[in-house]
Amino acid sequence: MKPEHYPAQCLGEQTIRQLGAQPYIPVWQAMQRFTDQRTQNTPDEWWVTEHPPVFTQGRNGKAEHLLNPGSIPVIPIDRGGQITYHGPGQVIVYLLIDLQRRKLGIRQLVKHMEQALINCLAHYQIPANLQDGAPGVYVDKAKIAALGLRIRRGCSYHGLSLNVNMDLQPFQCINPCGYVGLEVTQMANLIPAPTSDKVISTLLEALHNQLGHTPL
Repeated sequence: MKPEHYPAQCLGEQTIRQLGAQPYIPVWQAMQRFTDQRTQNTPDEWWVTEHPPVFTQGRNGKAEHLLNPGSIPVIPIDRGGQITYHGPGQVIVYLLIDLQRRKLGIRQLVKHMEQALINCLAHYQIPANLQDGAPGVYVDKAKIAALGLRIRRGCSYHGLSLNVNMDLQPFQCINPCGYVGLEVTQMANLIPAPTSDKVISTLLEALHNQLGHTPL
Protein backbone atom coordinates (compact mmCIF):
# COMPACT_ATOMS: atom_id res chain seq x y z
CA MET A 1 0.00 0.00 0.00
CA LYS A 2 1.57 3.28 -1.15
CA PRO A 3 -0.27 6.38 0.13
CA GLU A 4 1.64 8.61 -2.31
CA HIS A 5 -0.41 7.02 -5.11
CA TYR A 6 -3.67 8.37 -3.66
CA PRO A 7 -5.21 11.84 -4.21
CA ALA A 8 -3.59 14.60 -2.16
CA GLN A 9 -4.37 18.20 -1.39
CA CYS A 10 -2.64 20.86 0.69
CA LEU A 11 -4.34 22.27 3.75
CA GLY A 12 -2.00 24.83 5.27
CA GLU A 13 1.30 23.06 5.89
CA GLN A 14 -0.31 19.60 5.78
CA THR A 15 -0.71 17.19 2.91
CA ILE A 16 -4.13 15.52 3.06
CA ARG A 17 -4.42 12.11 1.41
CA GLN A 18 -7.78 10.53 0.70
CA LEU A 19 -7.11 6.80 0.88
CA GLY A 20 -10.71 5.61 0.64
CA ALA A 21 -11.61 2.23 2.14
CA GLN A 22 -8.48 0.22 2.94
CA PRO A 23 -7.54 -2.95 4.84
CA TYR A 24 -6.09 -2.07 8.23
CA ILE A 25 -2.67 -3.74 8.21
CA PRO A 26 -1.28 -2.20 4.98
CA VAL A 27 -2.22 1.31 6.18
CA TRP A 28 -0.67 0.66 9.60
CA GLN A 29 2.54 -0.59 7.97
CA ALA A 30 2.58 2.44 5.66
CA MET A 31 2.31 4.78 8.69
CA GLN A 32 5.28 3.06 10.31
CA ARG A 33 7.29 3.22 7.10
CA PHE A 34 6.46 6.90 6.54
CA THR A 35 7.50 7.75 10.12
CA ASP A 36 10.77 5.79 9.90
CA GLN A 37 11.75 7.28 6.55
CA ARG A 38 10.71 10.91 7.02
CA THR A 39 13.32 13.65 7.47
CA GLN A 40 13.17 16.97 9.30
CA ASN A 41 11.94 18.52 6.03
CA THR A 42 9.18 16.01 5.27
CA PRO A 43 5.77 17.74 5.32
CA ASP A 44 3.23 16.41 7.78
CA GLU A 45 0.47 14.26 6.30
CA TRP A 46 -3.08 13.48 7.38
CA TRP A 47 -4.54 10.28 5.93
CA VAL A 48 -8.32 9.95 5.64
CA THR A 49 -9.65 6.42 5.40
CA GLU A 50 -12.07 3.79 6.66
CA HIS A 51 -11.49 0.09 7.27
CA PRO A 52 -13.38 -3.17 6.83
CA PRO A 53 -14.51 -4.62 10.18
CA VAL A 54 -11.52 -5.05 12.50
CA PHE A 55 -10.70 -4.92 16.21
CA THR A 56 -7.39 -3.29 17.12
CA GLN A 57 -5.75 -4.01 20.47
CA GLY A 58 -3.38 -1.34 21.79
CA ARG A 59 -0.12 -1.96 23.65
CA ASN A 60 -1.91 -1.74 27.02
CA GLY A 61 -4.69 -4.05 25.91
CA LYS A 62 -5.95 -6.76 28.25
CA ALA A 63 -7.45 -10.01 27.01
CA GLU A 64 -10.50 -9.75 29.27
CA HIS A 65 -11.76 -6.75 27.28
CA LEU A 66 -12.18 -8.92 24.17
CA LEU A 67 -15.51 -10.61 24.87
CA ASN A 68 -16.70 -12.33 21.70
CA PRO A 69 -15.01 -11.21 18.47
CA GLY A 70 -16.64 -13.85 16.29
CA SER A 71 -15.31 -13.72 12.74
CA ILE A 72 -13.94 -10.17 13.00
CA PRO A 73 -10.11 -10.19 13.05
CA VAL A 74 -8.25 -8.93 16.13
CA ILE A 75 -4.96 -7.15 15.41
CA PRO A 76 -2.45 -6.32 18.18
CA ILE A 77 -0.90 -2.96 17.28
CA ASP A 78 1.57 -0.39 18.59
CA ARG A 79 -0.65 2.53 19.62
CA GLY A 80 -1.49 3.24 23.23
CA GLY A 81 -4.78 2.30 24.81
CA GLN A 82 -6.99 -0.77 24.87
CA ILE A 83 -9.26 -2.36 22.27
CA THR A 84 -11.55 -0.63 19.81
CA TYR A 85 -13.49 -1.40 16.65
CA HIS A 86 -13.19 0.05 13.15
CA GLY A 87 -15.69 -0.54 10.37
CA PRO A 88 -17.45 0.96 7.34
CA GLY A 89 -19.25 4.22 8.08
CA GLN A 90 -16.59 5.38 10.54
CA VAL A 91 -14.35 8.30 9.53
CA ILE A 92 -10.68 7.86 10.42
CA VAL A 93 -7.95 10.49 10.20
CA TYR A 94 -4.37 9.40 10.81
CA LEU A 95 -2.13 12.28 11.89
CA LEU A 96 1.49 11.94 10.85
CA ILE A 97 2.97 15.00 12.54
CA ASP A 98 6.53 16.02 13.39
CA LEU A 99 5.90 17.07 16.99
CA GLN A 100 9.49 18.20 17.59
CA ARG A 101 9.41 20.55 14.62
CA ARG A 102 6.07 21.97 15.73
CA LYS A 103 7.17 22.21 19.38
CA LEU A 104 4.01 20.32 20.24
CA GLY A 105 3.69 17.98 23.22
CA ILE A 106 1.63 14.81 23.21
CA ARG A 107 -0.89 16.21 25.70
CA GLN A 108 -1.31 19.33 23.57
CA LEU A 109 -1.87 17.18 20.49
CA VAL A 110 -4.53 15.14 22.26
CA LYS A 111 -6.31 18.30 23.45
CA HIS A 112 -6.28 19.72 19.92
CA MET A 113 -7.70 16.46 18.54
CA GLU A 114 -10.46 16.33 21.15
CA GLN A 115 -11.40 19.96 20.59
CA ALA A 116 -11.48 19.50 16.82
CA LEU A 117 -13.91 16.60 17.24
CA ILE A 118 -16.09 18.62 19.62
CA ASN A 119 -16.12 21.55 17.18
CA CYS A 120 -16.93 19.28 14.24
CA LEU A 121 -19.89 17.79 16.09
CA ALA A 122 -21.06 21.24 17.20
CA HIS A 123 -21.31 22.16 13.51
CA TYR A 124 -24.06 19.52 13.31
CA GLN A 125 -25.71 20.74 16.55
CA ILE A 126 -24.44 17.71 18.46
CA PRO A 127 -23.25 18.78 21.93
CA ALA A 128 -20.18 16.67 22.72
CA ASN A 129 -18.03 16.54 25.83
CA LEU A 130 -15.04 14.93 27.52
CA GLN A 131 -15.11 12.46 30.40
CA ASP A 132 -12.55 12.64 33.21
CA GLY A 133 -10.02 9.85 32.93
CA ALA A 134 -11.55 8.46 29.74
CA PRO A 135 -9.89 9.62 26.50
CA GLY A 136 -12.12 10.34 23.54
CA VAL A 137 -15.23 12.38 22.90
CA TYR A 138 -18.72 11.63 24.22
CA VAL A 139 -22.33 12.64 23.75
CA ASP A 140 -23.79 12.49 27.22
CA LYS A 141 -21.98 9.34 28.42
CA ALA A 142 -21.87 7.48 25.10
CA LYS A 143 -18.60 7.46 23.20
CA ILE A 144 -18.76 8.81 19.67
CA ALA A 145 -15.06 9.29 18.85
CA ALA A 146 -11.85 7.53 19.88
CA LEU A 147 -8.21 8.61 19.93
CA GLY A 148 -5.04 6.53 19.78
CA LEU A 149 -1.46 7.57 19.07
CA ARG A 150 2.09 6.31 18.83
CA ILE A 151 5.10 8.63 19.06
CA ARG A 152 8.31 7.50 17.38
CA ARG A 153 11.36 9.57 16.45
CA GLY A 154 9.51 12.60 17.79
CA CYS A 155 6.65 12.10 15.32
CA SER A 156 3.07 10.91 15.73
CA TYR A 157 1.08 8.34 13.83
CA HIS A 158 -2.31 6.65 14.27
CA GLY A 159 -4.98 9.28 15.08
CA LEU A 160 -8.74 9.47 15.60
CA SER A 161 -11.98 7.81 14.56
CA LEU A 162 -15.47 9.31 14.46
CA ASN A 163 -18.59 7.14 14.29
CA VAL A 164 -20.77 8.57 11.52
CA ASN A 165 -23.18 5.96 10.15
CA MET A 166 -22.09 2.41 10.90
CA ASP A 167 -23.10 -0.90 12.42
CA LEU A 168 -22.45 -0.44 16.14
CA GLN A 169 -23.17 -4.07 17.07
CA PRO A 170 -19.48 -5.15 17.09
CA PHE A 171 -18.80 -2.72 19.95
CA GLN A 172 -20.94 -5.06 22.06
CA CYS A 173 -18.33 -7.78 21.49
CA ILE A 174 -15.68 -5.82 23.43
CA ASN A 175 -15.30 -3.52 26.40
CA PRO A 176 -14.64 -0.43 24.24
CA CYS A 177 -11.32 1.19 25.17
CA GLY A 178 -11.22 -1.05 28.24
CA TYR A 179 -14.42 0.27 29.90
CA VAL A 180 -16.97 -2.34 30.94
CA GLY A 181 -20.47 -1.46 29.77
CA LEU A 182 -19.40 1.68 27.93
CA GLU A 183 -22.14 2.86 25.58
CA VAL A 184 -21.20 3.81 22.04
CA THR A 185 -23.14 6.10 19.73
CA GLN A 186 -22.84 7.65 16.27
CA MET A 187 -23.92 10.74 14.40
CA ALA A 188 -26.67 8.84 12.55
CA ASN A 189 -28.39 8.20 15.90
CA LEU A 190 -28.46 11.92 16.63
CA ILE A 191 -29.12 13.75 13.36
CA PRO A 192 -30.77 12.81 10.04
CA ALA A 193 -28.63 11.01 7.46
CA PRO A 194 -25.10 12.39 7.89
CA THR A 195 -22.81 11.68 4.94
CA SER A 196 -19.17 10.77 5.43
CA ASP A 197 -17.94 13.16 2.72
CA LYS A 198 -19.47 16.20 4.40
CA VAL A 199 -18.33 15.08 7.84
CA ILE A 200 -14.78 14.58 6.55
CA SER A 201 -14.70 18.11 5.15
CA THR A 202 -15.98 19.57 8.43
CA LEU A 203 -13.59 17.49 10.53
CA LEU A 204 -10.55 18.42 8.44
CA GLU A 205 -11.41 22.09 8.75
CA ALA A 206 -11.79 21.70 12.52
CA LEU A 207 -8.44 19.90 12.75
CA HIS A 208 -6.79 22.58 10.67
CA ASN A 209 -8.16 25.29 12.96
CA GLN A 210 -6.65 23.45 15.94
CA LEU A 211 -3.40 22.15 14.46
CA GLY A 212 -2.77 24.04 11.26
CA HIS A 213 -1.34 27.10 12.98
CA THR A 214 1.04 25.51 15.46
CA PRO A 215 4.66 26.76 15.08
CA LEU A 216 6.71 25.24 12.28
